[in-house]
Amino acid sequence: MGNPVESEPLKSDLTLHWIIVGMMLMMLTTYVVICHTVGAQLQQPLPEAQRILIRTVLYAVAIVTFPLTNLIRHIQLRLNQTMPRPQTQSGPVALARSRYLTTVIVSMSLVEVVGILGLVMFILGDGFNTLYIFTGLSALGMFLYRPKTDEYLEIINAIAAQKHE
Repeated sequence: MGNPVESEPLKSDLTLHWIIVGMMLMMLTTYVVICHTVGAQLQQPLPEAQRILIRTVLYAVAIVTFPLTNLIRHIQLRLNQTMPRPQTQSGPVALARSRYLTTVIVSMSLVEVVGILGLVMFILGDGFNTLYIFTGLSALGMFLYRPKTDEYLEIINAIAAQKHE
């Protein structure tokens, strides 16, 4: 792992994973841009009391989403390492790449939902502040659950070790 020659192919293995993260960030940016350009036409304001209740519930959902995503990601990473190898002849790197891609897609999708909640609140009549808070939380989640080379290496090593057992 300390050898830069070994880590270079690993970085290129995660290119698709990073493209997924980039697409999710572009979607967040798109929500903000849409709200700034055509926000007045999108908004269907609810009464203040209803909005406060909905906003409170959605904040609670966003708060619960982060530990839930962390738990699901942890379970997926362990499953990626411990699931038996299929009978096909695909190598440990290809198998690890596809398994880790699934983990990244699930993690990014779960934290993207938090950004969508901000868009929903904006449409329901809340201001840009709520949109920015939810979008920022979603972007933070994308940073926290980004593809990591060490996690990927652990999966490769665990799958490779299965072959020798």
